[in-house]
Amino acid sequence: MKNLIRGMIVSSALAGAVCLSAQTPLTAPTADEIVQKHLAAIGGNEAIGKVKSISMDSTAQINGMNAPGTTLVLDGVGSKSETDFNGAKIVTCYTAKGGWMVNPMAGASDPTPMPDDQYKLGKSGIFAGGPLYDYAAKGNKIELVAKDDKTFKIKLTTKDGVETAYVIDAATFLIKSQTTKGKMQDQDVDITSTFADYRKTDTGYLLPYSIDLDFGGQFSLSITVNKIEVNKTIDPAVFEMPKPPAPKPTANPA
Repeated sequence: MKNLIRGMIVSSALAGAVCLSAQTPLTAPTADEIVQKHLAAIGGNEAIGKVKSISMDSTAQINGMNAPGTTLVLDGVGSKSETDFNGAKIVTCYTAKGGWMVNPMAGASDPTPMPDDQYKLGKSGIFAGGPLYDYAAKGNKIELVAKDDKTFKIKLTTKDGVETAYVIDAATFLIKSQTTKGKMQDQDVDITSTFADYRKTDTGYLLPYSIDLDFGGQFSLSITVNKIEVNKTIDPAVFEMPKPPAPKPTANPA
């Protein structure tokens, strides 16, 4: 009889626990809590805040060809990428005030101002810590839009209205991929960057050494980072748009 009563008590307690669990589910982390864990995973706010510049050497694989490139970031000032492809130099530069580019592949061999919509998409790259670091102070907003056992999906909206979706690993809190809207041959496409091979810099700040880019399934490339230097001296003048060469004088007819 005692065993029967004890069994009834245990069963009742288990049933109560199940009922209580059903009534009070575990609270999912907020978007800000996820972002803060992500920042901690890549070195923490203190380590990220110490990074004032980033200098990167990389190699992109484009249509089966290797294209060496460099990227310079001076925190809050500018971001400039140069890629040598098939004998042509492609330059993309963003500053706090605007952007410019050189793209011989598109018939633009001279520096030209960047279209405003393209500038808005990429200008967050001028911050060494990225758009999620100190996001509120930059005027950005975040929200948790999806989650499962393995990932969280955070949407960041800049003050210019540009939306970027970040997929963050639920175990490591590192960014697995990010997707934003862009243009490909004048068509709206989803531009997705997938990140892997995170490594620590000298300051303890983690950065990915493997980046795959997909432009709406129409075009893709892979980037392997060869070397990263942080807090290297960078002259702000490198972000200024060069003046196009003066036109050659036309010969007077005889």
